[in-house]
Amino acid sequence: MATVVIPFAGAEGKTRLHSSRRVRAVLALAMLQDVLAACAAVGRARVVTSDEDGAAAALEAGAEAVSDPGGGQGRAVQAGLEGLEPDGILVVNADVPCVVPHDLRSLLAATPAGALALVEALDGTTNALSLPSAETFAPLYGPSSADRYRAHAGSLGLEAVTVALPNLADDVDTMEDLTRLQLRAGPRTQMCLTKLEGSLV
Repeated sequence: MATVVIPFAGAEGKTRLHSSRRVRAVLALAMLQDVLAACAAVGRARVVTSDEDGAAAALEAGAEAVSDPGGGQGRAVQAGLEGLEPDGILVVNADVPCVVPHDLRSLLAATPAGALALVEALDGTTNALSLPSAETFAPLYGPSSADRYRAHAGSLGLEAVTVALPNLADDVDTMEDLTRLQLRAGPRTQMCLTKLEGSLV
């Protein structure tokens, strides 16, 4: 059974999204819930977070909540990978609200045995990883991280595959991103945007 690790920083991880912390928090949580719904349909999910609402959302979705040790996204993912057997391991960002189960199954299916696969965002960062084992992960997030992950795989003697999956490639950093993706986003994100319409000015 596949396991999906989802690092979730809550409002603090989305400072460019909106000036209001409350708005950032509810939008980030809604996106997480849509991502969780997709992940729970394909296997086990682990949400790594220090956000109480994020942990509660994980448990409500039947996922596991893992305490975020701090130190950034890479450290969070490492915590989520602890103890996982090499049997279909995905790492998926919490800000890809368009993702559906088929995208995750497609990423797993596109990953050759023993290889690392990734989905690259439009800006060259990394939105999703498929790992042959927990030990092959390295905390390489940030600008141009997709290139670094490909190089990292090569340094381990592993094949690196870049998979084109628009629903995973489209992440949300700004309100402009959300507006562009709104009609493709999951139901919780769409509902949240509708409720907040008067606040998003």
